[in-house]
Amino acid sequence: MFIHNLDPVLFELGFLEIRWYSLAYIFGILFGWWFGKYLIKVKFYDYQNNKLLKDFDDLVTILIISIILGGRIGYIVFYNLEYYTNNPFEIVKVWEGGMSFHGALIGIVIGTYLFSVKKGIKLFLLLDIIACVSPIGIFFGRIANFINSELVGKVTNVKWSVVFPIIDLMKRHPSQIYEAILEGVILFIIMCIVVSKKNYKIGTCSILFLISYGVFRIISEIFREPDVQIGYLFNFISMGALLSVLMILTGTIIYFYLKRNEK
Repeated sequence: MFIHNLDPVLFELGFLEIRWYSLAYIFGILFGWWFGKYLIKVKFYDYQNNKLLKDFDDLVTILIISIILGGRIGYIVFYNLEYYTNNPFEIVKVWEGGMSFHGALIGIVIGTYLFSVKKGIKLFLLLDIIACVSPIGIFFGRIANFINSELVGKVTNVKWSVVFPIIDLMKRHPSQIYEAILEGVILFIIMCIVVSKKNYKIGTCSILFLISYGVFRIISEIFREPDVQIGYLFNFISMGALLSVLMILTGTIIYFYLKRNEK
């Protein structure tokens, strides 16, 4: 058993707070940016007349905006609409947490689509690169969730249980760590193996990401407490699991769509 005593604030400088949550986004973006450019150089450099490397730098700015807007709006709409309707000034406090992965995903897809149209780049080529680097950001994000004592797991007696004193004194699953491993480490390995294949087809990583993340998230939701303000939808499924089911269905539809267009 581990008693959680981690401070979500790394250090304070007067009115300025440096939080682990903010650093998770910064590190995730920086490492993702670097790995994305590495992928382009070793795998996709011949696409789009070699202009993709420069365009990716421009895309990163769009992705940052898309992640923040999509993640925040998604959290408000999917998880806590009533609270933010009554407390609109809290909407801007993204540094305190309250971001939705599924909302960020929608934001990324919209932002990338608009960028691809403007630049004349294949949409799924960009989405494949993003799919490969996303587990890096997800990993850092889940570690930040753990440090923040948020998205806690269900009560358990397993030896590796964690007590989050700011929540209660019950021993709980470290569900944030489960997600960091599944959605971060393992998903990253899967993406790297698939994209490294010689006969790789554009769109494969995008599809595999949607389906694999959806499956991993549903598994993680088994060990995670549902959001207090929502509980279980239809008395058996959490919001995160429901949105992940939709991810799996979307990935499956895209697979058959691309398969049909090959013929």
